Amino acid sequence: MAHKKEERTLVLIKPDGIQRSLVGEIIGRYERIGLKLVGVKMLVPAAPFVEQHYTLDPSWRKATGEKTIKSYVEKGLTPPSQDPLEISAKILANLMKYLSAGPVVAMVWQGAHAVQIIRKITGKTEPLSSDVGTIRGDFVLDSYQMADEDERSVRNLIHASGSVQEAEMEISHWFNANELVRYNVAQEKILYDVNLDGILE
Repeated sequence: MAHKKEERTLVLIKPDGIQRSLVGEIIGRYERIGLKLVGVKMLVPAAPFVEQHYTLDPSWRKATGEKTIKSYVEKGLTPPSQDPLEISAKILANLMKYLSAGPVVAMVWQGAHAVQIIRKITGKTEPLSSDVGTIRGDFVLDSYQMADEDERSVRNLIHASGSVQEAEMEISHWFNANELVRYNVAQEKILYDVNLDGILE
């Protein structure tokens, strides 16, 4: 079994993050906690490629639709439909339009608990309910309500894999194996060396 320090996750800085000139800020947040960038590229993804990304997990459409219906009900609102697949079809169409609207920076980050750490630093999917101190909580003012009224995706700067299994599928969708670099950085001796050997000469 691989050491936790080998865990990897996918991060996409979406077109709004690039237009807001937040690429350096976002990368800096992940670097400061000790994660290592092992793959990065910029591209304008085609809509079908974005669709494939969101449907790598066959259960995504049903689960997303059900989650959306539940969210409407919890807020005392009437869902636009009771059919999870009908709702997620609209969500997917909006996501395809959103992510293909301009350049995206795709990255692979590596380190202990990379998936959970990235999600924690990034904040909740909805910027309005994200905590202060998270990327979304500090830099975005969008909400589900506003996005629904405008019939678009919520603009939240970043996509981050939700689980280790999801990360594995997403990384192989966005990157070839030869685009990911294995290398050492000095801080890994502090983060992962059991006895902190090699600090003193």
